[in-house]
Amino acid sequence: MTPLKIVQAERPEEGLSTIYLLEGKEDIATLGLKPKERSFSESQLSGEKRVAMLNRLDYRLYLVLLDDRGSDVHKKEKLREAAYMLVKLFRDYHETDLQVADRLKNGSFVLAFLEGLALSAYRFDKYLTGKNEKKDYVGPENIILISEQLSEDDLSELAGVICAVRYARDLVNEPVSWLNAVRLSEAFQRMGKKAGFRVEVFHKQKIESLRMGGLLAVNRGSIDPPTFTIMEWKPEHAVNKKPVVLVGKGVVFDTGGLSLKPTKDSMDTMKSDMAGAAAVGAAIYALARNKIPCHVIGLVPATDNRPDGNAYAPGDVITMYDGTTVEVLNTDAEGRMILADALAYAKQYAPELVIELSTLTGAAAIAIGKYGIVGMGTAPEEEFSVLVKSGEEVHERVVRFPFWEEYKALLKSDIADLKNIGGREAGAITAGKFLEHFTDYPYIHLDIAGPAFVREENSWQGKGATGTGVRLLYDFIKSKCRL
Repeated sequence: MTPLKIVQAERPEEGLSTIYLLEGKEDIATLGLKPKERSFSESQLSGEKRVAMLNRLDYRLYLVLLDDRGSDVHKKEKLREAAYMLVKLFRDYHETDLQVADRLKNGSFVLAFLEGLALSAYRFDKYLTGKNEKKDYVGPENIILISEQLSEDDLSELAGVICAVRYARDLVNEPVSWLNAVRLSEAFQRMGKKAGFRVEVFHKQKIESLRMGGLLAVNRGSIDPPTFTIMEWKPEHAVNKKPVVLVGKGVVFDTGGLSLKPTKDSMDTMKSDMAGAAAVGAAIYALARNKIPCHVIGLVPATDNRPDGNAYAPGDVITMYDGTTVEVLNTDAEGRMILADALAYAKQYAPELVIELSTLTGAAAIAIGKYGIVGMGTAPEEEFSVLVKSGEEVHERVVRFPFWEEYKALLKSDIADLKNIGGREAGAITAGKFLEHFTDYPYIHLDIAGPAFVREENSWQGKGATGTGVRLLYDFIKSKCRL
């Protein structure tokens, strides 16, 4: 699918469908409309309505009125939503080439609108042959921007982030029949070559030599080997002396193992159980492509989780990479098993901060749904504050859960150092506390189980894979570089 291309021009082109971004209703008077068109536009943009269209047969004018209520963050999200509404309107006219004329006088607002257009114009159509289903119109392909607020560098940076989100969405939407652990690592290698970051892949023999017991245990039921991918973006003039490490869960498909999931509503979308891994790889791609001056390392343990003959079983005791013994009571709690090895491995980097993303628990999705990310951890308050602010900025909001010591007691085992589940109460938190055991550095756990993959179209986030986490990590790390 062709990504949206945005170029700048000094003045509008005659006869081309145009989107006008208006700061207020008074801006309608500056558009040179006929009296009836102006009256119609003003009536269409009354009350809560923020989008209007004027049809001139050969081309159309689309008017977007800025929502003047609330904070700048709120206004940006309303502009993304307006862009999504426009893309739906474009389908009736098959708009492929448009121009955007800016009257907002705020570059960040224009960027939010363009971001909404680009993210709304996405569809995973790799497997549509056209024999049984026609490839539908998805969205505009070329945008001419007329704005004094943005530079070519601004648009280039936006293009890098959008491309990264598309990479993440594509990976998460891929079925396991194509995307196994090895192919996931190969996808990261291709991204590294394109953006200029280093990628090293450990295959099964190396993983065995390192004694990554959690990753090997989960992989035992699979005929496909596991991988452990290390990605590193280390610019010459990095502002941080110690790296930020990103860890992503790479379960390319989760059956639950011997603790088999019921198929209805639980296994059907489990190709998305590597959304954390996709977000980590794509975020590093965006950081490297846009040359953000921050040293960042990404770690992705990857495998599928299946109930084959030698699959790990409830009651097993697994020795992890750091020597911790874990009593397995549920093989469907596999994400924390592979992440624990990665988090322990991260200690060698003496990191400034580790952020781990995973579609880890149904409890997180039940708690806040698709509307946000559950966060918790041991990092300083300052780090959480910056992360929460970034979440608001990109509308990938983080809700911080408690991380009290009492929750760790729920993971006590009679026969091992830990058990891999803590019971029905506070399931999202006990999963985080399990992972905390394998850290000795400032740590943030982000459970993206709710928003990572959605069954119904959700505004500019689309349907299926959303790419949640890419923009959040990018904005957060870029913000850290400015501190």
